[in-house]
Amino acid sequence: MNGIINVLKPSAMTSHDVVNFIRKTLNMKKVGHTGTLDPNAAGVLPICIGKSTKLIEYIQYENKKYRTELTLGFSTDTQDKYGKILDKSKKNVSKDTIIEVINSFVGKTTQIPPMYSALKHNGKRLYELARKGKSVERKSREIYIESIDIVTIKNNKIIFDVTCSKGTYVRTLCNDIGEKLGTFGHMSFLERLKVGDFEVKFSHTLESISRKVESNDFSFILPMDFAVKSMEKFIIDKKFYKHISNGLNIDTERLRIYKFKLDTEYKIYCDETFIGIGSIVFKNNCTVLKMNKVLI
Repeated sequence: MNGIINVLKPSAMTSHDVVNFIRKTLNMKKVGHTGTLDPNAAGVLPICIGKSTKLIEYIQYENKKYRTELTLGFSTDTQDKYGKILDKSKKNVSKDTIIEVINSFVGKTTQIPPMYSALKHNGKRLYELARKGKSVERKSREIYIESIDIVTIKNNKIIFDVTCSKGTYVRTLCNDIGEKLGTFGHMSFLERLKVGDFEVKFSHTLESISRKVESNDFSFILPMDFAVKSMEKFIIDKKFYKHISNGLNIDTERLRIYKFKLDTEYKIYCDETFIGIGSIVFKNNCTVLKMNKVLI
């Protein structure tokens, strides 16, 4: 069984807990998630099963969309509502200032990852060190905020949708917005609405997945090529199936591939069957199809 499940992760459950649930429900070992979602957050968590686990990296690098609530007035050590209060402020900020400051974060910016994160320092998870009261220096990282759409501003609470690059911490974004407003803030709610082409409105709860499996209904499992839905494709003749399965490079002339971009990845199909991802490279004075991921 191969494919991807668009899971609606519930809050108070880790991403790894979801993986274990799918393993047990489908009686499979080869299961993996495509990017950690905070235990207290809910939302889209694509789960790859079988051979599709080879495509996890492609989903991981997709932009994510979140709905979050920023509460102004105090900051916490975890940058969310579950942490210890660090600083407080009673400063009132105008609605126009809030809109201006939030919009200033759109585009390329830098962010220092929080101590309460799954990143590693000398082999230890940062959150493990933070729980022991330790803090280590973290390098700022470049992130990209594609868009921020403010939903509501009511008193000290701001709800907004943010579409951002891989590696963006929404908790830290809320904290940084609070600081730039000259006050303090923390993230009080988080839901992941989208990961690439995986949308929350098409996601499945763990309960519904369990019921469907009991009814021998596996319609909730998406085909493997959904992971790279927007990638261009090439269809090759079935006579090259064995060559591809053995990972051999094949001359583009033999494949009758004439229009392509060098060093660009393409979905590769044999007739109507998705068999992997390859790129056209220049080798030994000719252009060849080189398979990067073989899924057969």
